[in-house]
Amino acid sequence: MSLVRLLGFQTLHCGCVVGTYRESATSRELTYVEEKGTGCDAHGHRRNHTIHPDPLMSPVYQTARAS
Repeated sequence: MSLVRLLGFQTLHCGCVVGTYRESATSRELTYVEEKGTGCDAHGHRRNHTIHPDPLMSPVYQTARAS
């Protein structure tokens, strides 16, 4: 387990809320599904799992940004 820093949250068109984090040891960015949307049919969107940032999955809006 490694230490991560929160960069921000986004809500996707499917209703899922994802959080973007930066891993401290490698500076790698990770995107986790925080909450699955009630109407989401995407099998890859599982709560507390990473997802690959897909340019086609654009956010509806930026809900929070950590500084």
